[in-house]
Amino acid sequence: MESQEQSNGHVTGDGDCSVSGFDSAEKVIMRWDATASEEAREKMIFSDPQEVKLYLHAVDEIQRFVSSGGEIETRANSAIQIAMARLEDEFRNILVSHSSPINADSLMLSSCSSSAHLEVEEDGSSNNGNSNEEDDQQEEEETDLLKRTGSSTGSGSVAVRLPTGRGSYSRSTSSIREIELIPIDVVVYLSWIARRMVSAGYLRECIQVYGSVRKSAVDSSFRRLGIEKLSIGDVQRLNWEALEQKIRRWIRAAKICVRVVFASEKLLCEHVFDSVGAINIHEACFMETVKGPAIQLFNFAEAISISRRSPEKLFKILDLHDALIELLPDIESVFDLKSSDSIRVQAAEILSRLAEAARGILSEFENAVLREPSKVPVPGGTIHPLTRYVMNYISLISEYRPTLIDLIMSKPSRNSTDSNTPEIDFTEIENKGPLALHLIWIIVILVFNLEGKSKYYRDAALSHLFIMNNVHYIVQKIKGSAELREMIGDLHLRKLTGKFRQAATYYQRAAWVKVLYCLRDEGLHTKGSFSSGVSRSALRERFKSFNALFEEVHRVQSQWLVPDSQLREELKISILEKLSPAYRSFLGRFRSHIESGKHPENYIKITVEELESEVLDLFEGLSATQHLRRRSE
Repeated sequence: MESQEQSNGHVTGDGDCSVSGFDSAEKVIMRWDATASEEAREKMIFSDPQEVKLYLHAVDEIQRFVSSGGEIETRANSAIQIAMARLEDEFRNILVSHSSPINADSLMLSSCSSSAHLEVEEDGSSNNGNSNEEDDQQEEEETDLLKRTGSSTGSGSVAVRLPTGRGSYSRSTSSIREIELIPIDVVVYLSWIARRMVSAGYLRECIQVYGSVRKSAVDSSFRRLGIEKLSIGDVQRLNWEALEQKIRRWIRAAKICVRVVFASEKLLCEHVFDSVGAINIHEACFMETVKGPAIQLFNFAEAISISRRSPEKLFKILDLHDALIELLPDIESVFDLKSSDSIRVQAAEILSRLAEAARGILSEFENAVLREPSKVPVPGGTIHPLTRYVMNYISLISEYRPTLIDLIMSKPSRNSTDSNTPEIDFTEIENKGPLALHLIWIIVILVFNLEGKSKYYRDAALSHLFIMNNVHYIVQKIKGSAELREMIGDLHLRKLTGKFRQAATYYQRAAWVKVLYCLRDEGLHTKGSFSSGVSRSALRERFKSFNALFEEVHRVQSQWLVPDSQLREELKISILEKLSPAYRSFLGRFRSHIESGKHPENYIKITVEELESEVLDLFEGLSATQHLRRRSE
């Protein structure tokens, strides 16, 4: 950059644009004094390359006399003040006129974030290899990167070699994408002005102007990305539905902010101020520009990390955690300066608090499942809403397995003195990791709670049907997820399978034992040598009892529900395997005794085939009206 500047504006000793002596330089400075000239107020020096050369040379010339002593030193200091005020205005004007927000409409699906980078050859030409092959390989959130409109020609971005010899202006790492925020020729002008302002002792003014203008550009980019200026209190007062949408937007925007916006601002600072000479000036300007926006960005995640914990927040907190842990290397790369320690520390602390929040929510979820207080039985013994909610919840947990395995470090604890807590022998599953143990524990306390709810049914058979339905649902949800099944394990899955089968057996005993009891021979035979051996009156009463009991069971259990079609059919078949042979045998033994008497139709009201058909009506969840309509058909 120095060699180019010398050829364009330094003292050369010849040429029409050269000036000689202090007086001539002073005249140039005064001619551009905006406080004294209307023309100077209306026109900018840096719109005319020839005037740029002349003015910068004049500043350099005056600068040589600021410590010369005597009257000329006074004149030099006065001229430098005027010149610095002018250069500050020029500096601000150049920045403002070239500081537009990154265009959110130019979000693009980038190629793989770890490939398709731009290689710069020795002659400054670019070679963009494999730029069109990986677009479909990345998740949308990971590949939405910003590309400044107009910064590419042809099919690939062209890298511009800087006079400093640092290589491409569009530098990239595996995931960071630095883009050209300001054209390179303008960056050169900014660097020339900054060097003179710093040399004249106007470092603070230079930093303030640069930071205020560039921060406004960053703020504009934030607005286009949908990042709002919300305090921690504002975030915590939002309802969860609104907050979920903001979290999704924040995750996408944060990746762009860190990898594109902040990284590009840092690179711009380096190129503008690297040759200025003041130590760490580019660091100061970078932090002046992005510290406020960075704090604003991370305050949102911090507010989520310290907000009130509730089960529905777990998965968005894990999304935030995953996004931040993915971004952390980029944050450390972009904010690698000593002056930006606070940003790195804030990000690391937020990550830690998000992890703690996830652990706390899981523990609170376990307690919520255990203490869920509803006492109203679900109609028909179907699947309880708690069962669906818990199993869907832990299925989602299993999808976050890689993250939660790292976060959940200790196994669940049971209060041995609390009689309202189920017992579990963790030694049987001691080979399981902490996360798997927590999932098993959640299922154990769910079943424990369901067993308590089953006692609110007045009908013991319905109580058992309720347990059968719900535990079967749990088993099916586990089998339906490879990740969940692996964590729960076959041992506990067999226990649950045995439990719902046992409940099915208990249901059949409670529901059908009285019906089957009517089909026994005991109590039907008379004593006496002159009798046929069968009491017709006792037999008639037996048929009447069977008819009444079967009708009542059919009426009631047609309204019960077994939602799983396969389980429903298996249960009906199991009932018929016991009931149908018993009824057929009973009819075979005693039909003739009834039919030889009066009004046999009052006692034998149903055939074996009709009985089988009516059993197939069970567990359909019919209303009483639907049941009567079906019986009359």
